Amino acid sequence: MSNQTAITINPSLLAWARKESGYDIDRVAKRLQVKEERVAEWEKGERQPTFRQVELLSRFFHRPFSIFFMARPPQLPPLATEYRRLPDVEPGHESPELRLALRQMLTRRENALNLMSELGEPIPEFSLRANLRETPVEVGQRLRQATGVTVEFQLGWLNGWEAWREWRAAVDNLGILVFQFAKVSLKEVRGLALLRTPMPVAGINGKEMPEAKAFTLFHEVAHLMLAAGNEEASAATENRRGDDWMAVERFAEMVASHTLVPEDALRDMIGRMGTQRATWDMDNVRRVAKKFRLTPLATATRLRESGYMNWMQYNAWREQWQAYVATLPPRRGGFATPVQKAVNRAGQPFARLVLEALAANRITPVDASRYLDLKFEHFSKLRTHLMHEPGEIFIDE
Repeated sequence: MSNQTAITINPSLLAWARKESGYDIDRVAKRLQVKEERVAEWEKGERQPTFRQVELLSRFFHRPFSIFFMARPPQLPPLATEYRRLPDVEPGHESPELRLALRQMLTRRENALNLMSELGEPIPEFSLRANLRETPVEVGQRLRQATGVTVEFQLGWLNGWEAWREWRAAVDNLGILVFQFAKVSLKEVRGLALLRTPMPVAGINGKEMPEAKAFTLFHEVAHLMLAAGNEEASAATENRRGDDWMAVERFAEMVASHTLVPEDALRDMIGRMGTQRATWDMDNVRRVAKKFRLTPLATATRLRESGYMNWMQYNAWREQWQAYVATLPPRRGGFATPVQKAVNRAGQPFARLVLEALAANRITPVDASRYLDLKFEHFSKLRTHLMHEPGEIFIDE
């Protein structure tokens, strides 16, 4: 069949795939280099696309080619039933990039559970719970203890990448799948939590810098703990509004802050640095941030939480910091190999699980390649990469 030959598709499936992927007609038309009227005609069944155009639609929507020939659309639950409520995302109006990231992470989780079942591996239980009647300090202490990471170990990390690698590994051991997603604006979402059990998901935006990823990660874990304690529901069913909802967000922020910087460790650090009565300028805050491998903004927030800064000092410091950041050139990510990208996004536990299933002949090379979004020709390098367990590199996606 010629690529230019028109083929008969189900127009309702085209309309469904476009809307389910979050695209308006103008973006589809631009991608396929046709007029908007042409796409509308396809969806009404007034005209038919060519074989090549259906191929392009399949790739653009990340859907199987065959879906356009089904009798009716598949019945899928709304994505907003899967993730926690996000401050700047209206359920049902997620960007196409976020919708794709959500679908990919949900699929990866299902694949992980299926592979563990195939291999006879026990599925770890996420057993941590939190209640809004508790203090964030109490919850942060419990979460920190569960990670098994000591303050001495934390203060010995050489850089933000090592810190992120160790924190991610610690959360992996809590019965949580930690994934990263790409191509989503930080203005839309920095992190999210998928509330399915067992093995819920903490998703981190790959555009985050390493020192920011740890805070985002524990913010999402705090939400997962609240959901496990029946204090939170999915975005589609969460009923809190306004200040009530922001109080939950604030609770999660404080839990993350106290998890990463325990009170005793902060007090000891400030005492040894001799800054108890110092004016908290940018340099002093950055010194503390560097010790704990956090961002200066997260560190300033932590100092305010424990009373080392009052609100007036904090607001003045934040204004000064934001003015300084605005003068910096945009940070560009480094080059990443296909293997590094695959492991950064899926995580080492999932990558090892795929390799184990492949070695046991539980999945085919085609399956393994699809699970990791990695060409099979790179799998020998993947094994070497996992053997040496190198840290991640920043990829501006």
